[in-house]
Amino acid sequence: MSSSNPPTIVCLASYEKGHEFIRECKRQGCRVFLVTSLSVKDHARWPMDSIDEIFYMQDEDKKWDRSSALKGISYLARKHRIDRIVPLDDFDLEMAAFLREHLRIPGMGETTTRYFRDKLAMRMRAREAGLNIPEFVHVLNHDRIHEFLQTVPAPWVLKPRHLAGAIGIKKVHSAEEAWHLIHLLGDEQSFYLLERYVPGDIFHVDSIVSENQLVFALASGYGAPPMDVSHHGGVFNTRVLERGSAIEQGLLEKNARVLAGLGLLRGVSHTEFIYGRDDGKIYFLETAARVGGAHIAELVEAASGINLWAEWAKIEIAGGKSAYALPPVRQDYAGLLVSLAKQEWPDTSSFNDPEIVWRMNKRHHIGIIVSSPSFSRVNELLDGYIDKVRHDFYTSAPPKESPTD
Repeated sequence: MSSSNPPTIVCLASYEKGHEFIRECKRQGCRVFLVTSLSVKDHARWPMDSIDEIFYMQDEDKKWDRSSALKGISYLARKHRIDRIVPLDDFDLEMAAFLREHLRIPGMGETTTRYFRDKLAMRMRAREAGLNIPEFVHVLNHDRIHEFLQTVPAPWVLKPRHLAGAIGIKKVHSAEEAWHLIHLLGDEQSFYLLERYVPGDIFHVDSIVSENQLVFALASGYGAPPMDVSHHGGVFNTRVLERGSAIEQGLLEKNARVLAGLGLLRGVSHTEFIYGRDDGKIYFLETAARVGGAHIAELVEAASGINLWAEWAKIEIAGGKSAYALPPVRQDYAGLLVSLAKQEWPDTSSFNDPEIVWRMNKRHHIGIIVSSPSFSRVNELLDGYIDKVRHDFYTSAPPKESPTD
């Protein structure tokens, strides 16, 4: 970091998120510049008291032109020594790596970033690291695709390589359907992969890494696969797993191997696994060098007292030049539910248990987090709340085909 001036952090955020990262940077004495999308200008509520200056990028569906971004950040660098460029969203990872490479600013470069953004690259790397992964094929060479469809039993999932979460994913049940979808992609085929669908429960591990050392990891389990909720509706929910259980220990071990194999130097990660219903194996599904979405950061904090955004900021600022110390970690449990609501502003006053630590405040949404030292109490509360939400609040919407849907 600069010795005579306060450290300068440039945050990239094509979407509104990462408020606590920004606040922690300012608390640590940094100069904070935010680069965000012009399309969010009128409705985003950034923590302006923690931002020294904000810059808006002309965008198309939250995507920025690389050349314009490079010229803009380079112009900023004429007057300010930029110490870090940090992407606050999954979709900003590649832009941040591109800018770092050109300006020679420390941080993850383009090759390593691909392992955390490109579903094909991360699978190939994970396979090299000896992890279990569902069989897959790049949608590129038609002979290989034909062989895959003949030898790997249906169903399969067709996945875009660069989108986040369940966006754009399609479940495929026959070779005829697969070829139909592939041909519809036209010249975009190489941006997809086809993968065996593994039925089972989906889990996630949320982690903090400092100088290649895994310093924090918390394992949780989704109530239903996010892809199923995205495509077929339902109440999204996840809860922290019982500490010391066999599944928790297995996930933590696999997560450590993923992060070591993919080479995360510093920051946070959100990694997902499948526990195969038919064979009892843990399969690596995907990872990301970011804080988990859908308010998982709030879930982690409710159970552990650790704010992933704030700790990420501290690690970025330290940059390996000074020691990072993880704050004390609580060993509580927590559960989260989020759902679309048919009411514009749902009245959640009937949910009044003292274990409630967070409520969502968003139009046509309902969200609650409960926390307790008791694993069974969290499960009891969350299961009851899910039933009530389904009966009194729940509604559905078509699945997202793109991030801006």
